[in-house]
Amino acid sequence: MAVAEFAATSSTSYAKTSHHHCSSQLSYVSNRLSHHRKINFRPHARTQNAKICCSVTSKEVQATVAIPTQDLKKKPECYGVFCLTYDLRAEEETKSWKKLINIAVSGAAGTISNHLLFKLASGEVFGPDQPIALKLLGSERSFQALEGVAMELEDSLYPLLREVSIGIDPYEVFQDADWTLLIGAKPRGPGMERAALLDINGKIFADQGKALNAVASPNVKVIVVGNPCNTNALICLKNAPNIPAKNFHALTRLDENRAKCQLALKAGVFYDKVSNMTIWGNHSTTQVPDFLNARINGLPVKEVIKDTKWLEEDFTEIVQKRGGALIQKWGRSSAASTAVSIVDAMKSLVTPTPEGDWFSSGVYTNGNPYGIAEDIVFSMPCRSKGDGDYELVKDVIIDDFLRARIKKTEAELLAEKKCVAHLTGDGIAVCDLPEDTMLPGEM
Repeated sequence: MAVAEFAATSSTSYAKTSHHHCSSQLSYVSNRLSHHRKINFRPHARTQNAKICCSVTSKEVQATVAIPTQDLKKKPECYGVFCLTYDLRAEEETKSWKKLINIAVSGAAGTISNHLLFKLASGEVFGPDQPIALKLLGSERSFQALEGVAMELEDSLYPLLREVSIGIDPYEVFQDADWTLLIGAKPRGPGMERAALLDINGKIFADQGKALNAVASPNVKVIVVGNPCNTNALICLKNAPNIPAKNFHALTRLDENRAKCQLALKAGVFYDKVSNMTIWGNHSTTQVPDFLNARINGLPVKEVIKDTKWLEEDFTEIVQKRGGALIQKWGRSSAASTAVSIVDAMKSLVTPTPEGDWFSSGVYTNGNPYGIAEDIVFSMPCRSKGDGDYELVKDVIIDDFLRARIKKTEAELLAEKKCVAHLTGDGIAVCDLPEDTMLPGEM
């Protein structure tokens, strides 16, 4: 592993090469004028025919290269093994590696990302032969922490992690992103009303939607985690008209996982026996964990769990307030299980859904078969062929009890939509929320 030291000056470039054979090239560019840093890790294809050329003559063991001022912002800083650059021609011919997948992550210095990034780098989502690039978005305040994250990723020696870049400008970080995980958001503080949180975080996601629209891959898949995630996803997609609205998701997979856990505990079975679990609606305490269509060992839940009162009252409340209960017990939020649920949500889109099963995701409602109001982001049952896309499940039962619960969470999302109309291009905002419901995990 080669390590390059940081330079104290702001616009100096160095190139170091071997004196005789030009077998490797180590380049370092220091640019304190830009807050964006890119770290390239491209393992050398070890083949006899691989040829690497020097950027300087053999007599120039060390030479200073002048960089035009206008190019400085395009020359990000790098360090350590990610600074090594190679001739990739031979590697590109290697069929065992797939085309690089670019994954952008906002809030990359936060606790959720601290668990998530290492799962992504290990191949847990896309498999053991899929190289990835991580593009990490932070803020001025978190930039030094981002550097630490990059150092930890470097020290972990993940062979699939080919590139890491960090920055504070979404227009740089989201460049050519194939997947974008929007985790960063302001938490709801004491005394803050939900309407205020919608406005503060909504502006963040409006800006990020514009950046995605401008520079991301045209078919980028976006998973919104920052709360209130359903309406933030709506804001984001409305500000990214060039990206299919169907590509935006609000994370409700953690709620689904929690619901499966509770049903398994009640039935006395392991959680993998629970299937067809749906979370309907908003990621708030109005969400609806659906026991009517869920199954245990292939049987309807109501045939296995006869306690109707528990299903209709206790089960729903436990799932809705699980995050808050965890904070009360542990004193911290559910960052690790949230990271796991993000991985689960991604895997559900890149892996074919088992026959007869489905998964939950907050998706755009236009054209839904359930009679749910259009033009909102609502958690519904989905299936995937494993191509990153999904289709809504049609063979579900909705009785009067379930319909009434769905209508309540729908009303909340419609009210939230009016509250952020100024951010979605729908006119003047009018905040008249039915009630100031809590987000799962809020005290």
